[in-house]
Amino acid sequence: MTAGALLGAGLSRLGRRSGASDADLRRRLPGDASIPLPRAEMDRVVTLPAPPEAVWPWLVQLGKGRAGWYLPRGLERLVPADRRPLRHIDARFQELQIGDVVPDYGPGDPVFRVTHLEPERVLVMRTIRDPANGWRWPAVDDPLPPGALDLTWAMALGPHGGGSRLHMRVRMTRNTAGRLMPVAEPVMGLFDWATIAAMAAGLRERLRGR
Repeated sequence: MTAGALLGAGLSRLGRRSGASDADLRRRLPGDASIPLPRAEMDRVVTLPAPPEAVWPWLVQLGKGRAGWYLPRGLERLVPADRRPLRHIDARFQELQIGDVVPDYGPGDPVFRVTHLEPERVLVMRTIRDPANGWRWPAVDDPLPPGALDLTWAMALGPHGGGSRLHMRVRMTRNTAGRLMPVAEPVMGLFDWATIAAMAAGLRERLRGR
């Protein structure tokens, strides 16, 4: 029972934070005000082997139909060739602006919208996903429709030694009057940890030219 409790506590912590210090958790990031009372908040901090100006172009081209979501080569082999993330900087996806729409993978046809952008420093995207509307942004988002998910993803980039430190924060809330239930939140936290760990590994490979 003790081992089970410790494992449960460890997984719960991993679902909420990885690589982040207590000071990181207290840090205010752009985008926090969009969801002032989140049901869940997840902080991830990773170090990268290149300065912010080299990392930034890789961040602004993320998204479905763009550069994809980075993976290390070992995982990329499991993805169909036409859906594998890019391993180069593509000039077509470098002119990201506030208000731009960034498609994401399903279910449905969800999108992120860019809400804050400071080149080589901060990128914030927000998504509202309404299951009654194909997981797209609802026509009216205040109040949040039943079952809808509201999520912000902030990426704060800064120098760290000879490389960079990337602090990513997800804040989310949902109207649980619909089909999405609170039990999904711990699962989403672990899914977020796994996807960010894979993305960071893939990004490190790209920055090293591998």
